[in-house]
Amino acid sequence: MIVFRNWFTFYEGSEMAEPVHIIGAGRTDFKRNFKKEGKTLRHVILEAAQTAIADSGIDPAAIQSGVVGNFASGLFTRQLHLGSFLTEVDPRLRGIPTLHTEAACASGATAVLVAAQQIMAGLHDVVLIVGAEQQKTMSPAEGSDVLGAAGDYEPEKKIYGEFMFPKLFARIAQIYMDTFALTDRQLSQVAVKNYAHARKNRFAQMRDTELTVETCAVSEQNALVAPPLKKTDCSQITDGGAALVMCSDRFLKSLGGHPSIRLLGFGQTTDYLPLDKKDVPDFPFARKAADQAYAMAGLGPDDIQAAEVHDCFSISEIVAYEILRFAPPGGGPGLLDSGATALPFARSLFTTRQAPFSRPVNTGGGLMGDGHPVGATGVRQVTEAYAQLTGAAGPRQIPGIERHLTFNMGGSMTTAIVMIWGK
Repeated sequence: MIVFRNWFTFYEGSEMAEPVHIIGAGRTDFKRNFKKEGKTLRHVILEAAQTAIADSGIDPAAIQSGVVGNFASGLFTRQLHLGSFLTEVDPRLRGIPTLHTEAACASGATAVLVAAQQIMAGLHDVVLIVGAEQQKTMSPAEGSDVLGAAGDYEPEKKIYGEFMFPKLFARIAQIYMDTFALTDRQLSQVAVKNYAHARKNRFAQMRDTELTVETCAVSEQNALVAPPLKKTDCSQITDGGAALVMCSDRFLKSLGGHPSIRLLGFGQTTDYLPLDKKDVPDFPFARKAADQAYAMAGLGPDDIQAAEVHDCFSISEIVAYEILRFAPPGGGPGLLDSGATALPFARSLFTTRQAPFSRPVNTGGGLMGDGHPVGATGVRQVTEAYAQLTGAAGPRQIPGIERHLTFNMGGSMTTAIVMIWGK
């Protein structure tokens, strides 16, 4: 019982009993097609992991545990038992305990939290985390059917048919439009902003693509996928991996002044699986995860200087603003219009308004611009937080940033994981 009482005090603003840090990060280029290169998911995992370890500068022998986040490798590639690939990252990792986490699109953030909890519990001092997905192994229709497993597949497939997830989020968009004010132009602004950010990210899948509000209008080249969502309102089919090296406070101190970021707070919740059983567009259980993270960190929404949120579709970023309390219910479109969630260079692409404050969202391009290799996304979000907080984000760097939030979601807002990171 003492353990549970201590756990719940986290959500009352107490600091973690054992601080958790990130000391290295790496990722692959999300524009690549690994199948065309003659490579498999094994290569995705190994490349991301080795890059993160090299970035950390530590001896691989210091790594005591490994976690792989992945959603559907058994369907996309016929390969499971993914933790075993970590033993091939370096011969000195052979024999460490590993596991694979799955929570649909939140598989990556789940892996990060499992690793953090291993360190918080005092089980390990250094944990390697990899998120990975290889999706370009089949046709878009077949791939969409695989992604349907993130929902309540049998009953929802009967209702929505092919391309189930665009239709699920189109339903969320329509309910939002029926409840609050939301225009097609505002949906397009999410894509314009995130593609602009992606052009400053050398690893982003859509770094060579430029969008304007006009090119995001319905056209022969930009058809409606699931009204009101158009092709440009949807994230990409992506191959890719991202990795982190996480450690305890005592291990960090042994390194002496090593660049790092710290996990300040987190929240994780799970709602019903079917969309029609959820409270749309409020998503109170996703909001609960945000509230847990704020309470644990002893911070509020106004303390957050930037965020990576789960923009699998344009509507999900707008809803995320409200889940995270960056805007009140119905206020997400207005926050977007203000330009506050865009890096300064991107604001003029969709608004002439003077932003009342700056809280850039999805500075690397988000899922829509950077790419969405499902199991890697939650880890990739943390690599962006790491880059920003260590001053390594290059042309998309936010000056003076000290606090960053990541929000990874699985299914139709079924699993919600919010993490707050600090210098």
